[in-house]
Amino acid sequence: MEPKKNPRADLNRKSGLFFVIGLVIVLFVVWRALELKTYPKANTAFEQLTVTDYLDEKVPVIEALNVPPPPPPPAAPEVIEIVEDVAEIEETVIQSTEINQETIVEEAALKVEDIAVVEEEEEDVEVPFAVIENVPVFPGCKETSNEAQKACFQKKIQEHIMKQFTYPDVAVELGIEGKVYVQFIIDNTGFITNIRTRGPDKLLENEAHRIIAALPQMTPGKQRGRAVKVPYTIPITFRLQ
Repeated sequence: MEPKKNPRADLNRKSGLFFVIGLVIVLFVVWRALELKTYPKANTAFEQLTVTDYLDEKVPVIEALNVPPPPPPPAAPEVIEIVEDVAEIEETVIQSTEINQETIVEEAALKVEDIAVVEEEEEDVEVPFAVIENVPVFPGCKETSNEAQKACFQKKIQEHIMKQFTYPDVAVELGIEGKVYVQFIIDNTGFITNIRTRGPDKLLENEAHRIIAALPQMTPGKQRGRAVKVPYTIPITFRLQ
C-alpha cells in the first residue's frame, strides 16, 4: 500500500506560477540593463589668461612752448592829394511853381481853323415796316398818305408773287407742299437784301428766294427825313391742286 501525499506539500502543483514570476523578474532586469545609459567623462581644460598690467608704463608729457606772435607790419603813410579848385560850380536855382497875385496867366486864343470838324457817320438803322413814318414806295404806288402807301405796297407784293410764282417740278412729283416764310430788308437805297427763308423743304425755299430776289428797286423808307433800312416778312404758300 502506497503512502498518500499531502496535496499542500506537493511542489509540482505551483511550479507554473513560480516559473512565470521568475520569467517576469528576468525580463525586468534585462529591460533595465538595456535602458541604462552611461556618459563618458569629459576632460574639461581650463586655460588661465594672465593679463599683464601695463598701466605702470610712463607716457612722455609734451609741454607746449609759449612762442611770442610776430610783430605787426608797419602802417603805410596816408597820402593826401591836394586838388586845386579850378572849375566853377554852377548853382541850380529851383523856382517856386506856386502862383501868387503877381503871376500873370496868359490865355491862348484858339483859332477856328485849328478845330478839326468830325463828320458824324450815318448808322445803319432798321425801322420795322409797321411803325416807320414813311414806308418804302413800290413802283407804281402814287398814294399820298402813309397808310395808303402801306396798302399799295402789300398789294404790289402779292401781285409780284403771283406773277413770278412757279411750282418746282420735283416738288410736284414728290408731293411736297407747305408754307415758306420769307424775310428780307429794303435797304436805304431801295434794293432788296438779306433774304432769308424757312420752309418744309429746300426746293420750296429756293423758289421763294428766287421770287423775292426778283423784286424791283423801290423808293427807300424814311424815318425823320432820313433813309433807313426796313425789314419785311411775308409767307408764300405752296399748295398742290
